[in-house]
Amino acid sequence: MNHEIQMSLNGQAVEGNVEPRRTLSDFLRHDCGVTGVRVGCEHGVCGSCTVLVDGMTARSCLMLAVSADDSEIETVESLADGDRYHPLQAAFADHHALQCGFCTSGMMITMKEFLERTPNPTADDVRHALAGNICRCTGYNFIVDAVLDAAGRLRGEPPRLPEYRH
Repeated sequence: MNHEIQMSLNGQAVEGNVEPRRTLSDFLRHDCGVTGVRVGCEHGVCGSCTVLVDGMTARSCLMLAVSADDSEIETVESLADGDRYHPLQAAFADHHALQCGFCTSGMMITMKEFLERTPNPTADDVRHALAGNICRCTGYNFIVDAVLDAAGRLRGEPPRLPEYRH
């Protein structure tokens, strides 16, 4: 028996009729067309499917869509303001903190919530907060640098452009 659900998705009202066992990631990707939500492991390990549910990070591959009824969901698509990048997006681009891009959306959403709680993090704080997000391409150094730069930008500081590593 299907269930009617409704939610706010990136600021827009969304309704759906879902099977009780349908995951939130499948609902977002297939029913809502939100492809920034990646599905990598389907076990909650890689972090690529991370979204914000009522302001808190959640693995959408482990959450049932019916559990998100009447919730506010944010995905990476919510970060940019039109053509204006969010400081995290700008810093990731400036620091070359992405390669294939598969994990990037989950990392950015994880870091958005983290930086709201921790506006002045250390590199170790960032590494600890990223522990649930797997990247197989970058080695994390550029990602940590980008998050630290984004934290500064969110505090009103000018961008700290990267010093290239050789």
